[in-house]
Amino acid sequence: MSEFEEERVRADSLTTRRDYLRIVTTVSGGLAIGSTVIAAGVLPRHGDGGAPPMLVAEKLSRGQAVAFEYPTDRDRAMGVRLADGTLVGYSTVCTHLACGVLWQPDRGDEGELYCPCHDGVFDVRTGDVKSGPPPRALPKVVLVEDTQGRVWAIGTARSGESEEQGLCRQLRQSDPVAAEQAGCDGPSSDPNGGAGGPSSAPSSDPNEDPDQDPNQGPGQDPGQDPGQTGTNSLTGVRT
Repeated sequence: MSEFEEERVRADSLTTRRDYLRIVTTVSGGLAIGSTVIAAGVLPRHGDGGAPPMLVAEKLSRGQAVAFEYPTDRDRAMGVRLADGTLVGYSTVCTHLACGVLWQPDRGDEGELYCPCHDGVFDVRTGDVKSGPPPRALPKVVLVEDTQGRVWAIGTARSGESEEQGLCRQLRQSDPVAAEQAGCDGPSSDPNGGAGGPSSAPSSDPNEDPDQDPNQGPGQDPGQDPGQTGTNSLTGVRT
């Protein structure tokens, strides 16, 4: 697979890469993000954010996984680097009965996330349920890679949310002004309570930036990318 094709895979689920980078850099508080920013599909029904960026791994090679706790030390999570270079992160608390979810690299085409308690299987690229009794997708942890190749967790998202929606919801809770500057629109009508992602209203000018404030000069970026109890805060399942 060519470099260009890999980049397309990584950016596949985003409204635009620019909008996502703007939100990521705002949420992460200026963490220097490298060229590999991962968009893993859907951010399921996880936590409500609020945790600062956390270093997950100094390096994560293709086909490798790393276990960690995020957003709190009660929240078991896992990061996986897929064969095409995509980074994905999930809660490892099964949405069925809170058993531990395992990474099975030899199952399926890309590996699978497997719950041995009742044979629940989740898609490793999206977190969606593939088979078994789990009622909903695994919540996701948003992972990014900095310019030194280190992997960071910077936010979470609920089942049914996109990564942008999860990050925007988190940012709107902590800093509404920054959320507006990052291009996050208002709360959406998502049945799972997800917040809206970056505004993507169509423009009559194909060269016009849809996030450009009419009071700003051309080329000025309004986002300005800078360099519990016994209940799991990601899944809402009692552990």
